[in-house]
Amino acid sequence: MSIWRRPVEPAEIEQRFAGSLPGLFGIRILEIGPDFIRADMPVDDRHVQPFGILHGGASVVLAETLGSVASQLTLPEDRRAVGLEINANHVAAVPKGDTVTALCRPLHLGRTTQVWQTEIHRADGRLACVSRLTTAVVEARG
Repeated sequence: MSIWRRPVEPAEIEQRFAGSLPGLFGIRILEIGPDFIRADMPVDDRHVQPFGILHGGASVVLAETLGSVASQLTLPEDRRAVGLEINANHVAAVPKGDTVTALCRPLHLGRTTQVWQTEIHRADGRLACVSRLTTAVVEARG
């Protein structure tokens, strides 16, 4: 059974990314499953810190992007999801030239808050980062 109230194709989400940070970072939605979103992101000059490895902030952008999109897709049209808090644990370096894959799933789908966990893996499958995003569910305006 699907958790999504707003069915959408990955290409539609990517079109919304155009000209914004997720689009500039090259985040691609690969799959929307019954209770998850899977995406990938290249690790190139846009994403690395001075030592040539993935910047932790770039991992957070990926995680917040997926969690925010996922949260929004679970809500009725008269509600919006806004970020409250995000954290990330970086557990393995990712070298420039790699591509990371992220899987985002809900931990809590409440009436006023949601919690989403994103695991980011290196190309070799090793866990690079785990992040948790809390969103507030608010009334849509405008």
